[in-house]
Amino acid sequence: MADLISFPRTPRTDRPKSNGPEPLWRQLLGDQLRRRRHDREETLTETAEKAGVSPQYLSEVERGLKEPSSEMIAAIAGALDTSLIELTSAVADDLRAAAEPASAAVSVSVSRGSFALAA
Repeated sequence: MADLISFPRTPRTDRPKSNGPEPLWRQLLGDQLRRRRHDREETLTETAEKAGVSPQYLSEVERGLKEPSSEMIAAIAGALDTSLIELTSAVADDLRAAAEPASAAVSVSVSRGSFALAA
């Protein structure tokens, strides 16, 4: 049997401290979808019909209650005349903004975390 080798833990300094937990991907995705639907001045029913989903399902996705499959995200994005890359980039930007404290300067530092090897 192999030995477990532990490496000393070092504190991570490359992550900004936040006041609460990071938002979930599905919450930011839902916010982005709702924003785009509102920008188009469409109702839930209109967008859901174009995407081939129920208005209830779309509502739950927009509220961050559902974890939609990539096929569902693509269908909803298509109904909103946007691409997956545009939608994904916008959600990633929102996630970055939520993770950075408002007073933080833009800087990137790389540090090595700790890990253990087991066989």
